Amino acid sequence: MESVARSPPHIPITVFTGFLGAGKTSIILSLLPQLPSDYRVVLLKNEFGDVQVDSQLAKQSSLAAVSEILNGCMCCVLVGQMKTALLEIREKYRPDRIIIECSGSAFPATLAFQIRELERETEDDLRLDAIVTVVDAENFVGYEDTSPTAKMQASYTDVILINKWEHISERALDILIDHLNTLNDLTPKIKCKGREGVDPDLIFGLDSKLFQSDQVHLDAHHHDEVETATVYRGSDPSVHGHTSGMECSHAADDTLGTSHEGAPIEEELLNAALQSLSKETVWRVKGFVRLSAGVHIVNWAFGRSELTVGGDRGCLSEASSVRLTVMGERGEVKRAARKLAEAIGARIT
Repeated sequence: MESVARSPPHIPITVFTGFLGAGKTSIILSLLPQLPSDYRVVLLKNEFGDVQVDSQLAKQSSLAAVSEILNGCMCCVLVGQMKTALLEIREKYRPDRIIIECSGSAFPATLAFQIRELERETEDDLRLDAIVTVVDAENFVGYEDTSPTAKMQASYTDVILINKWEHISERALDILIDHLNTLNDLTPKIKCKGREGVDPDLIFGLDSKLFQSDQVHLDAHHHDEVETATVYRGSDPSVHGHTSGMECSHAADDTLGTSHEGAPIEEELLNAALQSLSKETVWRVKGFVRLSAGVHIVNWAFGRSELTVGGDRGCLSEASSVRLTVMGERGEVKRAARKLAEAIGARIT
């Protein structure tokens, strides 16, 4: 296995998959301090919705650059955008490595197949190094029943990273590992070290042999298992100029009409509203809120939430105080998002 300290002549691509809220972004960012100071990494991020949360988090890291592909899944409906982005990254930055962080519903096989095509088109200058799947130990057994994609992510991969295992009992962890072995008994399974993530040498330089066959079925509909809704408070015209067919439900209009929509919301109110969400139907909430202490990044996953100071002026306009993307089970998300919006004096779009 090549050391991360020695750059290969080609540009290796490491793909991170894993269901919504598994902790992919946190693990990726934890890798960076462990790399040589002159090692250049570019992150290509694919996410639901149009809220660039991870770009803001990544700006606080040592990444050479961050590119985001939003409002769709790049393993199927946004294939062309992914290829274009990878070629642009190669031309503009020539990094030592490209990390792709997939949306929570991405099929690893189809995504890797497209990278294999790029290998041929670039004469191996861009090369798939590994598919890495992050599993949320605390919630995997629950969400894999809802998401066939979660099973496929654990089945077709070079390595499985078990995240959040410290939140469950030893017996529950043994059961999880046994279950993962039934899905994929040959792939190494590595427990993450909390906030420290994982040693880069364990997942970089694997030179994957997966997905080299030309016969890969591209499913253009798997992303339908995840539905999104936007919770917004403010008067930003770019949000209200949504496309036809999208719902715009005004919640708590009496409050919104008599108060400044850009005014900060109370942190206690926000936390109470997030805690009321059901992790059975809502899997992830990401976005920005304006608190009395300034703009904060919101990360909520399966009942656990985190507020991080950050975000530039482009995150929220001065006339806005909330912009969140709610992700979860199709047919249930808008109902949950509406309740969240009502609790914090916002609306859904």
